[in-house]
Amino acid sequence: MNADELRALQKPFKDKYRADPDAALITLRADGKIGEGLTCKLETGKALVSAGLHPAGGGDGRSACSGDMLLEALVACAGVTLNSVATALGIALRDAIIHAEGDLDVRGTLGLVKDVPVGFRSIRLRFDLDTDAAPEQIETLLKLTERYCVVYQTLRNAPPIELTVRRPGPPLGEARAPQ
Repeated sequence: MNADELRALQKPFKDKYRADPDAALITLRADGKIGEGLTCKLETGKALVSAGLHPAGGGDGRSACSGDMLLEALVACAGVTLNSVATALGIALRDAIIHAEGDLDVRGTLGLVKDVPVGFRSIRLRFDLDTDAAPEQIETLLKLTERYCVVYQTLRNAPPIELTVRRPGPPLGEARAPQ
């Protein structure tokens, strides 16, 4: 795909969203169901994934680790965004490898040390680019990739997350009728 084809592909969407900004608000969903042992089965739309504990936290290594999946989502989004921005700018990429790694202290998630945070302490995202683009072009490419990558921006500027519980019967805190 070249820049003109990308613009043509996105033009009707951009026109629609300019005319009706509310049409641009979408909701993405993910669902899971607890599985065998300590797993959660996720339907990705392409395949069924069984996520479980990382071996450093007691997992057997046969299930996907949600921490790895977070980094994979970052790599996937950054890669698609990089490719789209390069296409829009007319920057030829012979190849690009996107690499993410993150550091976490599992003592936090295991509840061993109360002052050890749960989650990644740091995440590093690297692009190995095979291109003849000038340094200024690469700088613009990376700046725009950072700006438009949904997962990157979500991690950098975490939105509020609402946690709720649903269950059959009356809401939590209300008494059930005698049976």
